[in-house]
Amino acid sequence: MNVLSSRPVAAAFFEQPTLILARSLLGKLLVKETELGIAAGWIVETEAYIGPGDRAAHSFGNRRTPRTEIMFGPPGYVYTYVMHTHCLVNIVSGKPDHPEAVLIRAVEPCIGIELMYDRRGHDKKLKELTNGPGKLTKALGIVKEDYGRPFFERPLYIAEGKTVESAAAGPRIGIDNSGEAREYPWRFWVEGNPFVSK
Repeated sequence: MNVLSSRPVAAAFFEQPTLILARSLLGKLLVKETELGIAAGWIVETEAYIGPGDRAAHSFGNRRTPRTEIMFGPPGYVYTYVMHTHCLVNIVSGKPDHPEAVLIRAVEPCIGIELMYDRRGHDKKLKELTNGPGKLTKALGIVKEDYGRPFFERPLYIAEGKTVESAAAGPRIGIDNSGEAREYPWRFWVEGNPFVSK
């Protein structure tokens, strides 16, 4: 695949309702350009967070903090945060003042695989490089400082990818203390893809 032909999607792509966006992102290319080179992967797993009514969302109850501020703006921007020392990357969704987001949980390596190994360690199996939200950010070189960037401009962007034949939906992962929100089927993944997180 020629990465030079990969262009960011239009800002309007992110204006879809959050659950539809989370599904539409499957198969798209997540690209990060750095001084060390370009790394990219096809998105194979996402999770939607629909605050303020979603107990699992950082914006539950319209909670507005310096960390969540970006979620109150327009869709299509980068929301990064650190959890257990790992940087996680989300796409702001929903209309302004409706703070919603889509977490990118896993990608299938596509471009810059050697660079991913340099960042993650050469002792890893290929499918372990990016099969989790903290793994993929490290592999692609996505950092907390990417917070607030537009996903429709370089150097961190979403590009057209490949068609997904079959997608599945089910409960989100790692949100055990969120009451009934634990059961919402707001995680989406490419069926049968080996890079989907465990």
